[in-house]
Amino acid sequence: MSKVEEFEELRPLLFSIAYRILGSVSEAEDVVQETWLRFDGSATRPTSTKSFLSATVTRLSIDVLRSARVRREEYVGPWFPEPLLSDPYEDPARAAELADSVSMAALLLLERLSPLERSVFVLREVFGFGFDEVAEAVGRSEAACRQLLVRARQHMRAGRPRFEADRQERQELATRFFDAFRDGDVVGLRELLAADVSLAGDGGGKAPQLARSVVGAENVARLLASVLQLMARVEVTFEPQEINGRPGAVFRDRDGKVLHILVLEVLGGRIQTIRSVINPDKLGHLGPVADAWALDREVKQGRRRTP
Repeated sequence: MSKVEEFEELRPLLFSIAYRILGSVSEAEDVVQETWLRFDGSATRPTSTKSFLSATVTRLSIDVLRSARVRREEYVGPWFPEPLLSDPYEDPARAAELADSVSMAALLLLERLSPLERSVFVLREVFGFGFDEVAEAVGRSEAACRQLLVRARQHMRAGRPRFEADRQERQELATRFFDAFRDGDVVGLRELLAADVSLAGDGGGKAPQLARSVVGAENVARLLASVLQLMARVEVTFEPQEINGRPGAVFRDRDGKVLHILVLEVLGGRIQTIRSVINPDKLGHLGPVADAWALDREVKQGRRRTP
């Protein structure tokens, strides 16, 4: 195969590695492109193209993540990963690991790890790379990589809930949730929410967002029902959609532009966490982005006109 053909065959894998290390679609795409430039500019062909490209994309991702950490410390409000509608890489032998590792909850857990721990965990636990390949990718000995993996596993286990819902249970609960949401049914919503459910939004200071997380079934149910009424006034619609391997929805303005996304995390037969991403910088890969500030002004003007 030509270099282009080899690279394109491996592009889904490279993107999936970079996204899990970075939690950003745009940064992952940039890293993959830089990986291609380095591969194309190399005078020699590597013995294993997969190993070479995987190592290159990992090293570049580590560098980007280190600089991104500084920006995230100054981020306005909660930081959530950029939403991913579908993972381009598929491997039936590792389907469970791939699906679990791309969820927002898992990506937020990965944020707790150092860049090296995160990279080792992603390569070894998610994609099943051998320790020799992992060591080559991160520039550490195999023994050091084993220790990094032990620490990463401990951090990940400590942050995971004891019992998670299976895919069918999540989908059934999500269907009931969005039906109740569409109807503005406070009672129906409350029945589906965990007592300590939390709702938080990521606007990054670039779109209207909640001042703080909303906690508790009653508070969240009433907020969701009121939000639906406000959205209806400005003709915002939503469509259920799997996001980061979990039930969610994409919200659009009257022109079909993306306003924000909502993702549900299910635990113990109830919705435990609701996350929203409305920061326009994190939505551009989903299509044209709506002007959230303009819609917010329209809602407020409508409120003033309502007797």
